[in-house]
Amino acid sequence: MKSPLTSLEELMPEVYGELYDIVKQLERHYADMQDIEFTIEDGKLYMLQTRTGKRTGFAAVRMAVEMLEEGLIDDKSALKRVQPAQLVQLLAPIFDEKAKKAAGNFLAAKGLAAGPGAACGKAAFSTEKALQMHQQGIHSILVRGEANPDDFPGMVAAEGVLTIHGGGTSHAAVVARGMGKPCVVGCESLRLNEVTKILSSQNLRIKEGDPIAIDGTTGEVFFCDLPASLSEIVQVIVSKAKAPGESAVFGRFKTIMDLADKYRVLRVRTNADTPQDSQVARAFGAEGIGLCRTEHMFMEPQRLNDVRCMFFSTHPDERKRAIDRLLPHQKGDFIAIFRVMDGLPVTIRLLDPPLHEFMPHTKEEMDALAAMMGVSLEKLSEIRASMQEQNPMLGHRGCRLGVTLPELTEMQTRAILEAAIEATEEGIVVIPEIMVPLVSTHEELLHQKALINLTAARVFAEQKVTIPYSVGTMIELPRAALTADEIAESAEFFSFGTNDLTQTSFGISRDDSAKFVPAYVKGVPDPRRPGELLHLYSDDPFQVIDRKGVGQLMQIAISRGRATRPSLKCGICGEHGGDPRSVHFCAELGLDYVSCSPYRVPIAKLAAAWAAL
Repeated sequence: MKSPLTSLEELMPEVYGELYDIVKQLERHYADMQDIEFTIEDGKLYMLQTRTGKRTGFAAVRMAVEMLEEGLIDDKSALKRVQPAQLVQLLAPIFDEKAKKAAGNFLAAKGLAAGPGAACGKAAFSTEKALQMHQQGIHSILVRGEANPDDFPGMVAAEGVLTIHGGGTSHAAVVARGMGKPCVVGCESLRLNEVTKILSSQNLRIKEGDPIAIDGTTGEVFFCDLPASLSEIVQVIVSKAKAPGESAVFGRFKTIMDLADKYRVLRVRTNADTPQDSQVARAFGAEGIGLCRTEHMFMEPQRLNDVRCMFFSTHPDERKRAIDRLLPHQKGDFIAIFRVMDGLPVTIRLLDPPLHEFMPHTKEEMDALAAMMGVSLEKLSEIRASMQEQNPMLGHRGCRLGVTLPELTEMQTRAILEAAIEATEEGIVVIPEIMVPLVSTHEELLHQKALINLTAARVFAEQKVTIPYSVGTMIELPRAALTADEIAESAEFFSFGTNDLTQTSFGISRDDSAKFVPAYVKGVPDPRRPGELLHLYSDDPFQVIDRKGVGQLMQIAISRGRATRPSLKCGICGEHGGDPRSVHFCAELGLDYVSCSPYRVPIAKLAAAWAAL
């Protein structure tokens, strides 16, 4: 639509020509789009200032590629024109901005943006409801007070996830990011009534089945319908709805990714637990799996009950039978992942759940487990009570499970190596790396590595085949970092689990951090200076690696570990692996690789290129 105002070109043609020439000169000089301020007084042009113009992620990629193609800038300059975090905009599903603005009255809450992207559907307040809606072809948003492993099927079925409690590294956030699903957590202003099936904010309320929309890029929650669309890049790479040549956006994105691969030194792997996630990550250019969480393979109801039988069994034979039932499930999953990651390393973490995540929570679950185990409900309740822990995240988990249940480590090792042998016989190049979690002493790793090696020897003797494998550990406790020289005597690789390393260094539960950490970052009233804010944290340490504390522990571990074993491979598999500033820090530390959620692989690759430049 033409403006009713007279243009400068028509009103003052000479001044307009002068301004045009100056603008062109400035843009040629800076080789970039400029945001220019000027004024005209008495017919004379005065230039006030110029600065690099702000731009969206889409504009940044397009401008960088077009300037490169025109010869205005070189490869390195093109890479530096696109901030790694801007790629989120290109990859995430999005809401139409006009539609969001029109829906302002339905903005119910704002939580933590835990999984980028936009999603809309009917509110489902349980996994069962989300599955039911999925079977009926209804899009849903899974809404929970806080998610646990039982909710995994519901998260798969839903378009997005919303939790009232939890932080950026809570179960819901980590799993949703891995699947590329929009997620908002820590929406403490919302109230979910499980009895009346009503979700309410201060001024709004909806019931189960009503429309709800979440924006995992901004943390906004709307109690209404909002249309969302997949990014063109995801349509080309993942859903295959578009051919590469049909999307100019994908073409420009690929140019930037190719340049990133040309200059980066740091390798980028993925955190993936399923063949589907592995396929997505590989399509995005992941160079292996840095973290395969075996506990995430047990979320189907039958598998979950076998896991529960293992933990609830009081007799060794009964426990052994439950563990043996898990073997074919694990083996089948590993074979499928090895096929996808043909020729690339796969780091598999042995079982590492806080036990409360696998406990039956409802009467129906307790009844089903009691019937499966052939024990009374009262007896099962007694066993559950005896297993309850005051602080499960620091309780009977990780390698401690493998020490007290050695048959569990043996089963998982057998599943990994039998799967590797079978995949190898298919012509697949398998590079298995077995990772022992939550080690705090060298002796724990010695114990677990001995079990792994003895089991491997038995498997190889039975199969009459030998394949190479390596054994390493997660450095996720301060004591492990400080005694890394001893641990490296047995560990062939270190992988920093920065979620837990941050949790144990700060003494903050990562699931409860959202209740106060945002205030620490935003700032609290400074008692020394009335009216001013005191910023207790510069960033959320669960989002950006804390260089002074956690980073120093990492530096100590790398230095001491490589002093013992110069060939020690070091990587990171915490959620920080997808954060650009954290990736840059990892490059400074001399890590070999970072590992992140599949949909954050491009972001990590570009951040690694920035670090190299």
